[in-house]
Amino acid sequence: MLHDSKDMPKIITITDEKSIARYGGSRMYLAPPLAYDRLMRQVPKGKLVTVGQLRELLARQAGADFTDPITAGIFVSLAAWASAQRAGDETPYWRTLKAEGELNPKYPGGVEAQRARLEAEGHTVLRRGRTNFRYFVEDLAGALLDL
Repeated sequence: MLHDSKDMPKIITITDEKSIARYGGSRMYLAPPLAYDRLMRQVPKGKLVTVGQLRELLARQAGADFTDPITAGIFVSLAAWASAQRAGDETPYWRTLKAEGELNPKYPGGVEAQRARLEAEGHTVLRRGRTNFRYFVEDLAGALLDL
Protein backbone atom coordinates (compact mmCIF):
# COMPACT_ATOMS: atom_id res chain seq x y z
CA MET A 1 0.00 0.00 0.00
CA LEU A 2 2.92 2.31 0.66
CA HIS A 3 3.89 2.06 -3.01
CA ASP A 4 0.37 2.68 -4.36
CA SER A 5 0.44 6.32 -5.43
CA LYS A 6 -3.32 6.44 -6.20
CA ASP A 7 -2.79 8.97 -9.05
CA MET A 8 -0.73 11.21 -6.78
CA PRO A 9 0.97 13.61 -6.61
CA LYS A 10 -1.49 16.17 -7.83
CA ILE A 11 -2.84 19.58 -6.96
CA ILE A 12 -6.56 20.15 -6.90
CA THR A 13 -8.46 23.39 -6.53
CA ILE A 14 -11.02 23.49 -3.75
CA THR A 15 -13.98 25.85 -3.73
CA ASP A 16 -15.31 25.51 -0.17
CA GLU A 17 -14.93 28.97 1.36
CA LYS A 18 -14.51 27.67 4.93
CA SER A 19 -11.68 25.38 3.86
CA ILE A 20 -10.03 28.13 1.83
CA ALA A 21 -10.15 30.45 4.84
CA ARG A 22 -8.91 27.72 7.20
CA TYR A 23 -5.97 26.62 5.07
CA GLY A 24 -5.09 29.94 3.47
CA GLY A 25 -5.72 29.12 -0.15
CA SER A 26 -7.49 26.96 -2.68
CA ARG A 27 -4.60 24.87 -4.06
CA MET A 28 -4.53 21.57 -2.15
CA TYR A 29 -1.66 19.18 -2.72
CA LEU A 30 -2.22 15.44 -2.55
CA ALA A 31 1.13 13.84 -1.81
CA PRO A 32 1.65 10.09 -2.29
CA PRO A 33 2.40 7.79 0.67
CA LEU A 34 6.08 7.42 -0.25
CA ALA A 35 6.57 11.20 0.02
CA TYR A 36 5.70 11.05 3.72
CA ASP A 37 7.85 7.96 4.26
CA ARG A 38 10.80 9.65 2.51
CA LEU A 39 10.59 12.68 4.83
CA MET A 40 10.06 10.57 7.95
CA ARG A 41 13.24 8.63 7.15
CA GLN A 42 15.26 11.88 7.26
CA VAL A 43 14.54 12.61 10.93
CA PRO A 44 17.72 11.81 12.88
CA LYS A 45 17.90 10.37 16.38
CA GLY A 46 17.24 13.09 18.96
CA LYS A 47 15.10 15.16 16.60
CA LEU A 48 11.35 15.20 16.00
CA VAL A 49 8.86 16.45 13.43
CA THR A 50 5.12 16.94 13.39
CA VAL A 51 2.75 15.82 10.68
CA GLY A 52 1.99 19.51 10.19
CA GLN A 53 5.64 20.23 9.40
CA LEU A 54 5.67 17.45 6.82
CA ARG A 55 2.49 18.79 5.25
CA GLU A 56 3.87 22.34 5.09
CA LEU A 57 7.11 21.20 3.47
CA LEU A 58 5.35 19.06 0.87
CA ALA A 59 2.94 21.88 -0.01
CA ARG A 60 5.80 24.36 -0.30
CA GLN A 61 7.81 22.00 -2.54
CA ALA A 62 4.76 21.47 -4.78
CA GLY A 63 3.84 25.15 -4.99
CA ALA A 64 0.48 24.53 -3.29
CA ASP A 65 -1.26 26.41 -0.50
CA PHE A 66 -1.61 23.37 1.74
CA THR A 67 -1.51 19.60 1.81
CA ASP A 68 -4.60 17.48 2.42
CA PRO A 69 -4.76 16.74 6.16
CA ILE A 70 -6.82 13.55 5.84
CA THR A 71 -4.49 11.73 3.47
CA ALA A 72 -1.49 13.02 5.44
CA GLY A 73 -2.69 11.31 8.62
CA ILE A 74 -3.48 8.10 6.77
CA PHE A 75 -0.17 8.02 4.91
CA VAL A 76 1.94 8.75 8.00
CA SER A 77 0.25 5.82 9.76
CA LEU A 78 0.71 3.70 6.66
CA ALA A 79 4.44 4.46 6.65
CA ALA A 80 4.64 3.47 10.33
CA TRP A 81 2.88 0.15 9.81
CA ALA A 82 4.89 -0.65 6.68
CA SER A 83 8.07 -0.02 8.64
CA ALA A 84 6.94 -2.28 11.48
CA GLN A 85 6.31 -5.09 8.99
CA ARG A 86 9.70 -4.87 7.27
CA ALA A 87 12.76 -6.72 8.44
CA GLY A 88 15.38 -3.97 8.58
CA ASP A 89 15.28 -0.75 6.55
CA GLU A 90 13.24 0.89 9.28
CA THR A 91 11.48 4.24 8.98
CA PRO A 92 11.83 6.02 12.36
CA TYR A 93 8.10 6.77 12.47
CA TRP A 94 8.07 7.25 16.26
CA ARG A 95 9.86 10.59 15.68
CA THR A 96 6.84 11.94 13.77
CA LEU A 97 4.28 13.43 16.14
CA LYS A 98 0.81 14.84 15.91
CA ALA A 99 0.13 18.54 16.50
CA GLU A 100 1.69 20.09 19.60
CA GLY A 101 3.95 17.07 20.07
CA GLU A 102 1.21 14.56 20.82
CA LEU A 103 2.02 10.88 20.45
CA ASN A 104 0.07 8.91 17.86
CA PRO A 105 -2.12 6.08 19.20
CA LYS A 106 -2.48 4.69 15.66
CA TYR A 107 1.18 3.72 15.39
CA PRO A 108 2.24 0.09 15.90
CA GLY A 109 2.08 -0.68 19.62
CA GLY A 110 0.13 2.52 20.34
CA VAL A 111 1.40 5.36 22.49
CA GLU A 112 3.12 2.97 24.89
CA ALA A 113 5.51 1.72 22.20
CA GLN A 114 6.10 5.21 20.80
CA ARG A 115 6.72 6.55 24.28
CA ALA A 116 9.29 3.84 25.01
CA ARG A 117 11.17 4.54 21.79
CA LEU A 118 11.15 8.30 22.33
CA GLU A 119 12.31 7.99 25.94
CA ALA A 120 15.08 5.62 24.83
CA GLU A 121 16.29 8.45 22.58
CA GLY A 122 16.33 10.93 25.47
CA HIS A 123 12.94 12.63 25.15
CA THR A 124 10.60 13.17 28.09
CA VAL A 125 6.97 12.24 27.53
CA LEU A 126 4.24 13.78 29.71
CA ARG A 127 0.76 12.42 30.33
CA ARG A 128 -2.09 14.94 30.25
CA GLY A 129 -5.72 14.58 31.18
CA ARG A 130 -7.64 13.10 34.07
CA THR A 131 -9.45 10.19 32.50
CA ASN A 132 -8.83 10.33 28.75
CA PHE A 133 -5.04 10.41 28.82
CA ARG A 134 -3.02 11.96 26.02
CA TYR A 135 0.76 11.94 25.78
CA PHE A 136 3.02 14.78 24.64
CA VAL A 137 6.76 15.30 24.25
CA GLU A 138 8.11 17.84 26.71
CA ASP A 139 10.13 20.70 25.19
CA LEU A 140 8.94 19.98 21.67
CA ALA A 141 10.33 23.26 20.33
CA GLY A 142 13.85 22.31 21.40
CA ALA A 143 13.66 18.93 19.65
CA LEU A 144 12.01 19.91 16.35
CA LEU A 145 13.97 19.36 13.18
CA ASP A 146 14.16 22.46 11.01
CA LEU A 147 12.65 21.49 7.69
